[in-house]
Amino acid sequence: MLQPDYIFETSWEVCNRVGGIYAVLSTRAASMQREHPDRVFFFGPDFGDHSDIYFREDKKLLGKWTKHTGLQDIPIRVGRWDIPGQPIAILLRADAMWERKNRIYAWAWEKAGVKSHAAYGDYDESCLFGYACGMVMESLYRYLTGEAGLTAKRSNRQSRSNSEAISVCMHANEWQTAFTIFYMRDHCPEVATLFTTHATGIGRSIAGNGKPLYDYFTGYHGDQMAEELNMVSKHSVEKQAAYWADCFTTVSEITARECAQLLDKPVDIITPNGFEPDFVPEGEAFDQRRAEAREALLRVAGQQLGGVASPNALLVCTAGRLEMKNKGIDAFLQAMERLGEKMYHRDVQREVIAFVMIPYLDRPVMRIGRVSVIFVPYYLDGHDPLFQKTYYDLLIGMDATVFPSYYEPWGYTPLESVAFHVPTITTGLAGFGAWADTGVVGLEKGVVVIPRTDSNFLYVVDQIAESLMQMMDYTPAMVKRARRAAAAIAKKAEWSRFFKYYRKAYDIALRKAQKRCANQPIN
Repeated sequence: MLQPDYIFETSWEVCNRVGGIYAVLSTRAASMQREHPDRVFFFGPDFGDHSDIYFREDKKLLGKWTKHTGLQDIPIRVGRWDIPGQPIAILLRADAMWERKNRIYAWAWEKAGVKSHAAYGDYDESCLFGYACGMVMESLYRYLTGEAGLTAKRSNRQSRSNSEAISVCMHANEWQTAFTIFYMRDHCPEVATLFTTHATGIGRSIAGNGKPLYDYFTGYHGDQMAEELNMVSKHSVEKQAAYWADCFTTVSEITARECAQLLDKPVDIITPNGFEPDFVPEGEAFDQRRAEAREALLRVAGQQLGGVASPNALLVCTAGRLEMKNKGIDAFLQAMERLGEKMYHRDVQREVIAFVMIPYLDRPVMRIGRVSVIFVPYYLDGHDPLFQKTYYDLLIGMDATVFPSYYEPWGYTPLESVAFHVPTITTGLAGFGAWADTGVVGLEKGVVVIPRTDSNFLYVVDQIAESLMQMMDYTPAMVKRARRAAAAIAKKAEWSRFFKYYRKAYDIALRKAQKRCANQPIN
């Protein structure tokens, strides 16, 4: 397969932890660095102090380039993303693009037919960043294909003459960076482009607006729904990026169906999301981290509940973005109420403490039957006022997790859970759930995948409650088996197994770019 000499990758979540794409990129980075050491460049928005939580500036890196970028109106900082693999990250500010907004949008309409006229909300900030990112990428590309690039080691280990062109893949994630694709195709057509949609905007919006996405799936038309849901501009930029990219990918079979139906563009390849084991401690360090996490969870629970939490309490959590239906938060809360009812009728005395780790979902502590629910409305990055610990530092201490998603293209939260040896409950509407599904079984198997439809909400609620009821009867040996089974499932989803799909995606993009530049017909 053809492989690039350099990889440029951009996302709104580079050094900016706001959602699941951060987990995708930050865990994949180590695998990319192993195969392309320091020839991978991540481009993201510069949010100053917030970015510096994850970013370590190094003014010596690419120092010659940063002094002569030719982009005086786009502030750039170069350093390393503080994650396993320590890849090179380039952060930029696109403030100067605002005065050019109308010209940029006119260019996007003429170039790619993007309908920016109906833009609102975060569209402007995202697309102007994408355009500025393209300008920075072009500058770096011109630098790398000069003297510095000609002396670089080749990633495919083939001997080639210095006069042969250096191959570059540019990978944009989600509609927020789609303008980068249009820019690079216009200014650097020899660069191979990839576009990944992690969830179609229309699919997410249909689900989030309470419409039955699955029962009437084949009846939805993307352009028509964009008009109805006031998403014309975002849908337009996403759809055009899918067509313009040399390789169009998504993360699961579920979302691949959405792309074909709602974007009128089948994907070239599915690139499922993996996880990097470097994030998980081993041996005695694992046991120590789990004990520390459990102590912190019980301490905070005691403080919030006005007493002392039982050391034997069953600790359960859900986490994710604040999307009550799509993320299954409503199902989780109702399942905790159903669990309390089951405990009362079966006279189960064990304490159950459920944590809802959803940023901005700020509610009081609830008493739901015999289950206590504690809301944690913070990003758990180690700087919150409640725990001062990261999400992973707390996840490791849980007994079980629940992610009953209605709309979930992949579902990093259940994958993260099993990676930390915590059995999880998810649904068949999550990409990870569909991948891991072997039928509804007990948590002793590591993962329970509940079939979910547009009309079986109460069934899902009862299955969650029943699975947790069964777990409370597990012997210590059964608990150990459950945790081992969870870890075994995570092992099958490591990047070492899934990165092959990205190699194939790079190959597809490079071959199509070669044909395009040679003026050959592209199939």
